[in-house]
Amino acid sequence: MPVQGIFGNTIELLGKSLDLRTKRQELISSNLANVETPGYTPSDLSFQAELKGALNKRSATSEAPVNPRFIPLKGAASAGSLERVTGELIQTPGRNIGPDGNSVEMESEMGRLAENQIMYNASVQLLTKKFEMMKQAIRGTL
Repeated sequence: MPVQGIFGNTIELLGKSLDLRTKRQELISSNLANVETPGYTPSDLSFQAELKGALNKRSATSEAPVNPRFIPLKGAASAGSLERVTGELIQTPGRNIGPDGNSVEMESEMGRLAENQIMYNASVQLLTKKFEMMKQAIRGTL
């Protein structure tokens, strides 16, 4: 469900990012689990370009407010642009394919796993901070 209005795109974007990073984590974990499976080709989830495209499309379709003091609500046409982002499943074979045809490189996968985890944690921290700011604004303690 999209969060609109005064909440802006940030919460929806961070939520979608968390969903996609979770899917990516599962794929990378699957790659690591199959490190000794003959003929296995690792895969990854590419979604950052798709997220940027959805945000650019969304900002291009938003109209200028009639009054500068008006808080715009996003229209129904642009509301689902982030919801439609699913990422692209890509094959990521390593440079060194083993004699059994397995192309999983443990070091590369561990690096991607760590990077994804760091980005996931950063998104959670940003989302937490955003909710804390809203809570403070509601309480009037800003």
